[in-house]
Amino acid sequence: MSKTLKKEEKVEYTGRYLVLLPEGSNTSDSINQINSISGLNLKSSLEFENEFFTDKDLAKTDGIILDKLGIAIVNEKPKIENSISSLGESEMIVEKERVVYAIGMLDESTQNYVEGYRDAVNQMTNVLVGTETEDYNYEEQESEVESVGATWGLKATNVVPTSFLRYNPYNGAGIKVAILDTGFDFHHPDFAGRPVVHQSFISGESTQDGHGHGTHCTGTACGPSSSPSATERYGIAYAASIYIGKVLSNGGSGGDGGILAGINWAIANRCDVVSMSLRGFVTGAGYSAVFETAAARALAQGTLIIAAAGNDSARPGTVRQVMHPANCPSIMAVGAVDVNMNVAAFSNGGLYPTYGAVDIAAPGVNVYSSTKLPTKYASWNGTSMATPHVAGIAALWAQASGLRGINLWRKLTSTAKTLPLPGRDVGAGLVQAPTKTRLIKYPIDRFPIDKFPILVNPKFPIDPIGPIEKIIR
Repeated sequence: MSKTLKKEEKVEYTGRYLVLLPEGSNTSDSINQINSISGLNLKSSLEFENEFFTDKDLAKTDGIILDKLGIAIVNEKPKIENSISSLGESEMIVEKERVVYAIGMLDESTQNYVEGYRDAVNQMTNVLVGTETEDYNYEEQESEVESVGATWGLKATNVVPTSFLRYNPYNGAGIKVAILDTGFDFHHPDFAGRPVVHQSFISGESTQDGHGHGTHCTGTACGPSSSPSATERYGIAYAASIYIGKVLSNGGSGGDGGILAGINWAIANRCDVVSMSLRGFVTGAGYSAVFETAAARALAQGTLIIAAAGNDSARPGTVRQVMHPANCPSIMAVGAVDVNMNVAAFSNGGLYPTYGAVDIAAPGVNVYSSTKLPTKYASWNGTSMATPHVAGIAALWAQASGLRGINLWRKLTSTAKTLPLPGRDVGAGLVQAPTKTRLIKYPIDRFPIDKFPILVNPKFPIDPIGPIEKIIR
């Protein structure tokens, strides 16, 4: 049965253009080439501090070239229509700039906030743990054991292992994570004193989150290890460096150009992971050559881009394709599962055999995290909520392994937990955090061997102390 598209489910354009420059061309040469072909007056992002610029800066010129990506954002003006056409006739690729939206927050109107629950703490841990197999900060783990419980998503992905034989010493320290979204609520008490690098790519709006979506995604990816007011631990890479790029307005929408500018800014700041819980609607085959090239160039520079597959399905009857820009082969697309490891009804699927795949899955139903004040915390559904799980865990793997770019991608997919579900829907499986194994010892002085009777078969006499003592000691 066909489904009538809602207004927000139509492909929308801003009126601007994206121009993909030839591989290997430098910004200065490209500006001269474009000027000679079209007569346009373009600037380089290098002319702006930290390569940050706004729509106001863009409005003052014909366009700006993103130096780290080799992509130009070009304004649409009646006098330069022929100029745009001339670029399309050259070896450059020209695309219309799409409108993109924050995705997730299903059932937001009901404000389905959860009270949560506190996990039981294993009081025998300190007795059983004697020494560890690898370098390990015992005080850090002790703090984690004493904190409140964790969300189901953190437990399912091994961020907080449920087995006493495993522990997670990783916290994302030294890793830069960029969240490109609706901004962040800098007044949230759980992030007090936490340094946050931020820029707004939305004209007339500060990076302060007036929507809530960005704060929720930031909380999952990089929230604290414990909180005095949260009902559960919800943050993954709690020691990672946070970079907030506001590429979606307080109303939850933005343009491709702002997202690309945010990616360029993240690369300029050497961010290791970029999390994007956003999507533009697409129909039919194909994906953006501009975004694919941007993502491939980001990978080559050590930056992994992770994006939401989209919430457009209505399973089991309707499964929609992975949306823009997650449908690009060089962007890791994330699908959503629930606590029972079923595919979320809304989660999109990989419908095309050579591209647009779901690469990995993560918790995306009833996800508890921070949001803007005064609400402070909320549980939402969406592939938007699954995406920061993968981004936060990517930061843990980057810290644990030293891997970046495509090698970090491979580590995430190779360590994912296989699920009995179609690869079309969950890719490699459920994302898993790196953990280590505890070494359990039973002190000989606590359990003296001579106090325990040993039965000896008289036909096979043995030394009751020697062999056993060698095993234990």
